Amino acid sequence: MTKKEFLVPDHMRGLIFDCDGTLIDSMPLHMLAWEYSVSVQGGRWDYPYFYSKKGMPDKAIIDLYNSQFGFSLDYLRTTKLKDDYFRSRADQLKPIEPVVDVALRYRNILPMAVASGSTRANVEFQLKAIGVLQYFHVIVTADDGIRPKPSPDIFVEAARRLGVAPNECQVFEDADLGLEAARSAGMLATDVR
Repeated sequence: MTKKEFLVPDHMRGLIFDCDGTLIDSMPLHMLAWEYSVSVQGGRWDYPYFYSKKGMPDKAIIDLYNSQFGFSLDYLRTTKLKDDYFRSRADQLKPIEPVVDVALRYRNILPMAVASGSTRANVEFQLKAIGVLQYFHVIVTADDGIRPKPSPDIFVEAARRLGVAPNECQVFEDADLGLEAARSAGMLATDVR
């Protein structure tokens, strides 16, 4: 069996990566952390709901959850429980090799960014855990106050910080909302699934 390899066209001048589920196989651990944080507070666990919201900022996920399921989970308490659970199990985080290989292949060749709906602390924690934080000089997250995916804003901002025109950027993504955002930004959207 041959290893999957992602190609970067010659005209690309910048690479932008989503984090969770794209660079890092973190979604199973995120789902466990969500389940723990919701269940310990007496909330109803709904895997399809939480999985369908991947890529969205935690606050938006919790607000929608409260509205849809009739709960009043506190954002700060829920995210603290979730983040503590997640970080205490960092040994479960694994790189998604074909995508990380792109970053390794193009380090010091093309400018690269990470654009994620997660918090900066979580993104940097995960990138450090798999040993690739130093390859990304630009990291744009939910903490930057930019409209989340499917808005193209997070990718447009990453391109601006890289100093590269959006149409010369390739985005690596694992979620439909992120792929939609990349296309709306005029970027080459690469589905890593």
